[in-house]
Amino acid sequence: MLMISSLSMIMMIISSILIILASIISKKTFTDREKSSPFECGFDPKSSARIPFSLQFFLIAVIFLIFDVEITLLLPLVVTMKSTNTTSFLLISSVFIIILLVGLYHEWKQGALSWAY
Repeated sequence: MLMISSLSMIMMIISSILIILASIISKKTFTDREKSSPFECGFDPKSSARIPFSLQFFLIAVIFLIFDVEITLLLPLVVTMKSTNTTSFLLISSVFIIILLVGLYHEWKQGALSWAY
């Protein structure tokens, strides 16, 4: 027990020293207006290079990712259908699908799925 605690303490000290050294040695960057602006043949840019980001598109993308992951969790249920009895399979799959539908209904009611401007 003493050996494990002393080894963990040595590892913590070494990692702390490395973190401090890395922060001291790392390059410091200073913000410069010329370096942070987009390059347009040496001239000042005519307009902003950063276009406005659509929050609606981001919400739809996040919802798609969530439902995509949940569908990949549904796929192994088909494989387990042969090894389990029918009632437990139906119970598990129906609870999972009900959770998905409740989440979809919630997102719909919150207005995350509307494309109104």
